[in-house]
Amino acid sequence: MNDEQISTAPVPAAPSGDDARYMALAFTLGRRNLGRTWPNPAVGAVVVKDGLILGRGWTQEGGRPHAEVEALRHARKNAPDGDLKGATMYVTLEPCSHHGKTPPCADAIVRAGLTRVVSALEDPNPDVSGKGHERLRGKGIAVDIGLAADEACRAHIGHITRTREARPFVTLKLAISADGKVGLAGRTPVSLSSEAARTHVFQMRAQSDAILVGIGTVLSDNPQLTCRLPGMEERSPVRVLLDARLRVPMSVSVIATVRDVPTWVFCSTKASPIAEDILQQKGCKVFRVDEADGKLDLGQVLKTLAGEGITRLMVEGGPTIAASFVAADLIDAAVLLHSQKTVGDDGIDALEGLPLSALTDRLQAQGSETVGTDRVETFGRPA
Repeated sequence: MNDEQISTAPVPAAPSGDDARYMALAFTLGRRNLGRTWPNPAVGAVVVKDGLILGRGWTQEGGRPHAEVEALRHARKNAPDGDLKGATMYVTLEPCSHHGKTPPCADAIVRAGLTRVVSALEDPNPDVSGKGHERLRGKGIAVDIGLAADEACRAHIGHITRTREARPFVTLKLAISADGKVGLAGRTPVSLSSEAARTHVFQMRAQSDAILVGIGTVLSDNPQLTCRLPGMEERSPVRVLLDARLRVPMSVSVIATVRDVPTWVFCSTKASPIAEDILQQKGCKVFRVDEADGKLDLGQVLKTLAGEGITRLMVEGGPTIAASFVAADLIDAAVLLHSQKTVGDDGIDALEGLPLSALTDRLQAQGSETVGTDRVETFGRPA
């Protein structure tokens, strides 16, 4: 073997207890803007030198600046003379290596003089996919990959799903009475959840890129579909409405407040172009997709949302929409809020035409907790 074949990159160190603590902080930082960074993942990063945390960063709203750049910027301010030579960065996803709307983060790390990067996960984005780690190693930086990889997969599941399956990660939320109903007879809405459970739902919305309902829910409930927690109104997700025939009245909340919170409407290719023009003039985005048996093609809906940058979608529609997603096997996770209230035998079932087991049997129970007077169950796809 000649000298040119010998790698000059340092041998990666075995992860330590300190590594785990710094990486845990990086994940906490990344969650700060979850739901606001799309189309980019919500990454967290920490810069440490000689046992001191010099910089913290997380992906900013709209996806830029990236977490690594933010962490380096703060670290330079805190380091003596701005010198970061010998520092380590902990980051929840591989630093990017390609020129997009911003220069590569890998190059910024090299210029800063860091000697080690601890990265939780290789980025599945084909524009990156190991190239960032390779670039760092090629510049003599030690790279450790895989610390807290399982947590990284959970944290970046929206980005991973959008990259690999060309659709957002879909979470279904259902508020269910003690006797398995979601509404009164005649599709009359009913308040089931406790105040604490409603707060839990608002927090879920704040961490979602978009929230989806059907026209039936809008006509019967006139929901706002926003995050109504003090100081968090600006974290409301994009509102997505499925309305095949464009029947939505201009007076309902999701249309009347479109200048405050975006509303995207999906309709059939046969829907009225006049109605579409009116919605667009109001400020809505309108997308046309195919339909079958009077129902919009959900696969096309999700593909379109992914194309618009949506990575995490919360489905909060009524029993018809919920059943359609279940039947199409498009639910990745479910959150069931079980109320202590009862509705009666003539109430509306949680899933139109399907037993609730059609959902719970295909997912895996992940946990249960008490929130207020409600029991909240979470489910996810088997590993």
